[in-house]
Amino acid sequence: MTDQQRFLFIQACLLFFCFAVLWVFFPVGGALDLSLIEPWMNKTGEFPLRNDWSLAVLNHSWVKNVLIGAYIIIFIKWIASFKYQPLKARRFEFGYFFWVAMLCTAVVGLLKSQSAHACPWSMTASLPHGFLWVLKNENGHCFPGGHASTGFAFMTGYFAYRLSHPKRAYFFLCSGFILGFAMGWAQMMRGAHFLSHNLWTAWIVWLVNVVFYGIFYQRISQYRHNSVHTDQQKNAAALQPNLK
Repeated sequence: MTDQQRFLFIQACLLFFCFAVLWVFFPVGGALDLSLIEPWMNKTGEFPLRNDWSLAVLNHSWVKNVLIGAYIIIFIKWIASFKYQPLKARRFEFGYFFWVAMLCTAVVGLLKSQSAHACPWSMTASLPHGFLWVLKNENGHCFPGGHASTGFAFMTGYFAYRLSHPKRAYFFLCSGFILGFAMGWAQMMRGAHFLSHNLWTAWIVWLVNVVFYGIFYQRISQYRHNSVHTDQQKNAAALQPNLK
C-alpha cells in the first residue's frame, strides 16, 4: 500500500467514525447541545454575553480579520510568485493553501445559506417562571458555523506541508483546530451557535481537505521532491565557502 493509499484510507475511516459519533451524539439542538449551552443563559432564556465586547468584537471581528489578513498574505505571495523568481518554487504551496482554504469556507457558507437550522438565541420563548426551547427550523441559516470555519480552514496547511515540512504541517493542524474550536466556543457563549454547529464545521472542513488532498497528491508529492532538492542546493551553497 502506497503512502497515498494508506493515508487516504486512514482519513476515510476517521471521517466515517467522526460522522457516526456526531450523528448519534451531537444532533443539532439535541440533549448535549442544550446542556452545554444552558450555562451561558439566564433564567429567561436570554444570553447575557451576546453583546459582550470580548466575544462580539474581539472574537467575532478582530480575530477573524487577523485570520483573513493571513489568508490575504498567502494570496499575495501566490500572485507574486508569477513575477518574482525567489517565490516561484513555492507557487503551488501558496496557491494550494489559499484556494483550498477558501473552498472550505465557501462550502460551509453555501451549506449555511441553505440551512433551516436557527441560531440558539432565536429558539427560546420566555415563560413566567423560566423559558422554553422552541426547536423549530424555519430558514434559520445558522448551520454549520461560518465564523469557526475561518479558523478551522487553517488546517489546510497540514495537508499542504504534510510531505515537505512535517513540523510546519502539525503547527497548522494544531493551530487550525484550536482557532476554530475557540472561535466556535465563543460564538456558543453568545448564543449564536450550538456546539454541534462547530463540530460539524470541523468535519466538513476536514472532508474538503481530504478530497482535494487526494486529487492533488501527485502535485504535492512533486512539490516535496522539489523542496528537498532546493534545500539540498542551499545547504551545498552554504558549505562551499567553508570548504575553501
